[in-house]
Amino acid sequence: MSKAMTAPAPGDIGGELFETLKGKATLGGGPMIMLGVMAGVYIGLGGLFAIVALAGAQDLPYGVGQLMAGAVFALGLVLVLIAGAELFTGNMLFAGPVATGQVSLGQAARALGIVYVANFVGSLLLAAVVLMANVHEAGDGAVGRAALLLAEGKVDNPALSMFASGLLANMLVCLAVWMAAAGRTVSQKIAGLLLPVAAFVAMGLEHSIANMYLLPYRWMVQTAAGESNGVLSLVSIMGNLVPVTLGNMLGGALIALAYWYAYVRQASPGRN
Repeated sequence: MSKAMTAPAPGDIGGELFETLKGKATLGGGPMIMLGVMAGVYIGLGGLFAIVALAGAQDLPYGVGQLMAGAVFALGLVLVLIAGAELFTGNMLFAGPVATGQVSLGQAARALGIVYVANFVGSLLLAAVVLMANVHEAGDGAVGRAALLLAEGKVDNPALSMFASGLLANMLVCLAVWMAAAGRTVSQKIAGLLLPVAAFVAMGLEHSIANMYLLPYRWMVQTAAGESNGVLSLVSIMGNLVPVTLGNMLGGALIALAYWYAYVRQASPGRN
């Protein structure tokens, strides 16, 4: 059987992926910013695709509509991993190479900070362009209504609930990155990431970078419509992003550290 058709053993994925993450952590500032902006745009495109899918799913059972949204949202991570970009949530796997000593804590913190801000910039740029394109008016306003409904459900929950939701979401996102790393072809990588991404979206879990697009876009749509008393405000957007980001950070780090402990640590010299 050819190498392209043979999936690596679980223990081999960590070593390969941690080496890739080492390169990401040491990128120059300029490329890191550009690739971070691109990732914000890509995840936002996945979010927009999900909104369009939900706009046509009003008469479907809840689970079916959510599954449709999750399947198409995977576009965002496909673009990040296949086309190439720097995504804050996936890069929380930096915890693994930090544990091995391949990346210093300072390098990881610098890279994560730069990428987080760049992801936010890319998300906002996309939201503004989509608004100018009047995509929210498609389907006699169905896309805009779907955006409003989707965003409203993200700011009503207690902070602890949003934190827990963010933790679960990024466990699945980082598992998607991990499984994609096992692929040796483009189709294998897409197959590896599809189900975990579809699952977190279908479950309604919280992803900070997706919310950087979805919530400001909702705010822009309501502002363009003259809804001065809308339920969404800049304060409520930050009230979502802070706990969700913290949950995403912990969820991604847990996946990286669990596999580091189970596989990579055991393979290191001097380990039993």
